[in-house]
Amino acid sequence: MTAANPPTPPASGTVADPAQAALPLERDLFLRSLLRELSGTLQDVVGLDEAAGFLSVVGQRIGDQLDADYRRALGRESLSRPEVAAVLVDLKRRIQGDFRVEHQDDERLVFRNRRCPFGDKVVGRPSLCMMTSNVFGVIAAQNLGQAKVVLEQTIADGAPGCRVVVHLQPTPEAQAAEGREYFRA
Repeated sequence: MTAANPPTPPASGTVADPAQAALPLERDLFLRSLLRELSGTLQDVVGLDEAAGFLSVVGQRIGDQLDADYRRALGRESLSRPEVAAVLVDLKRRIQGDFRVEHQDDERLVFRNRRCPFGDKVVGRPSLCMMTSNVFGVIAAQNLGQAKVVLEQTIADGAPGCRVVVHLQPTPEAQAAEGREYFRA
């Protein structure tokens, strides 16, 4: 068995050019990696529930901002149910998710997703799913009065895709489901 040869250092007096180094490093990957490590550290230090709680606060703030941005851009004081569904799909598309509406009626919106905006960095980090829960919940509740978001399947937990149900009415099905509730501020 032979040892691998160490890289040859640059000739004396020359400097290697880091800009020419083949590294998979760019802003998007760096930020996704940063969020993965941050959420993982939170999960390890304070536990999954507390980590999800911290990320929920961030998601709430982002949800408030996105709701205001979309309503302003669309020239609406509030959004209808079909508009809320379209906005949720659009915002995920803009951040490279692949959400689509599976079903919608006055009681609930159901979404499927095949690609997480966090990419493979979400695997094993279910606390990051609080971003989806909070953004969806805040936008739905601010425009439609209330919402309960249920993350039925997630890529973070190893599923091939996500299934997210946003209950819009306090039906028996909604009350029995485990999820987070949101109300108009």
